[in-house]
Amino acid sequence: MKTNRTATITVDGKSFEFPILAGTHGNDVIDIRTLGAKTGFLTYDAGFLSTASCQSKITYIDGDKGELLYCGYPIEQLAENCNFLEVAYLLRTGELPNREQKFKFENTIKEHTMVHEQLVKFFQGFRRDAHPMAVMVGVVGALSAFYPEAAHFSDPEHRAISFDRLVAKLPTIVAMAYKYSAGQPFMYPRNDLDYTANFMHMMFGTPCESYKPNPVLVRALDVIFTLHADHEQNASTSTVRLAGSSGASPFACVSAGIACLWGPAHGGANEACLQMLEEIGDVSRVGEYIKRAKDKNDSFKLIGFGHRIYKNFDPRATLMGKVCADVLSELGLENDRLFKLAQALEKIALEDDYFIEKKLYPNVDFYSGIVQKALGIPTSMFTCIFALARTVGWTTQWEEMLDDPEYKIGRPRQLYVGAARRDVKPLDQR
Repeated sequence: MKTNRTATITVDGKSFEFPILAGTHGNDVIDIRTLGAKTGFLTYDAGFLSTASCQSKITYIDGDKGELLYCGYPIEQLAENCNFLEVAYLLRTGELPNREQKFKFENTIKEHTMVHEQLVKFFQGFRRDAHPMAVMVGVVGALSAFYPEAAHFSDPEHRAISFDRLVAKLPTIVAMAYKYSAGQPFMYPRNDLDYTANFMHMMFGTPCESYKPNPVLVRALDVIFTLHADHEQNASTSTVRLAGSSGASPFACVSAGIACLWGPAHGGANEACLQMLEEIGDVSRVGEYIKRAKDKNDSFKLIGFGHRIYKNFDPRATLMGKVCADVLSELGLENDRLFKLAQALEKIALEDDYFIEKKLYPNVDFYSGIVQKALGIPTSMFTCIFALARTVGWTTQWEEMLDDPEYKIGRPRQLYVGAARRDVKPLDQR
């Protein structure tokens, strides 16, 4: 919102004033939308680290405090008191559902869990050894061909249906991607199960016998979904917004978000963390790898520690640590080699001056990979699980952008440093 404060920018001796906008929490921002017209200059902000690209009411992060809020609610309270679909409802509407709203929303999602049978055949066009995220990009994008009416996003009803379809069908598509890679038959959704239990049924069930979800494990995966539902204007969310600003179908926008999330610098961190633990191998080698992590000349990086946004504890990591302990206890894996190794690394990070000084605390990826491995989810599927959860945030952010009266097609500018203007010479003179 506008304040009575302004910022003065002086260029070549001339001063220009720009309004300062204030949000509910966090840094105030200087509104520089008229900067180019007033001064003839643009700003340079590689990676957009100091640029607010939109106004949003959905998620707020305070990296210094280690705080994550969904529509004002602390993530710790939501993970403890709500299931994932309640959080999905919150992100879309701005309020938690009452009992009647929760019942109605959950039933609406169940109505959309099946996918078109022709889409089932679409999977056969992929190689069996294709990475599941590659399959996800193609299949989710292909939903645009099955629901062309989604292109009419000016209609709030169409937007609501697209949200319901994406939230409902992503678990089905993720499970199908896994089954296809494993050479197992697809398992159809069961509407007698709740959202996360149904996903586990589709992932791990077979036609040979009835699958009975373990409530402790279901709860653990549901918390993982909640912790990954949204995370402000990160790379994949910004990708969805940028794609959506062109008027693209919501399914195409989410497909673009999945493609961005696939990058190892974004959604692939938990997979990389587990691979790192496997490389270290044993508690006896922790000291050796800690020494390597401190060596500036060594290429080894300790993955799962520190976060670009959180300069304090990642609040999601604390929750994941508790979930991890519950899962391993339920499965009798307290002495699991990787968990013992993770505990040893965590202890050093919390006590070693090097890690404390640099604030390299465990982040959410540190434990989520271990939990998913314990649940029986293959490493190649970790980012798919992430995408399943984040679809709620992506779709909510997409819809918020469309409702913003100030939204325009995204068009970042650049500082051109290439060759100066020159003329093309005839071929024999070059």
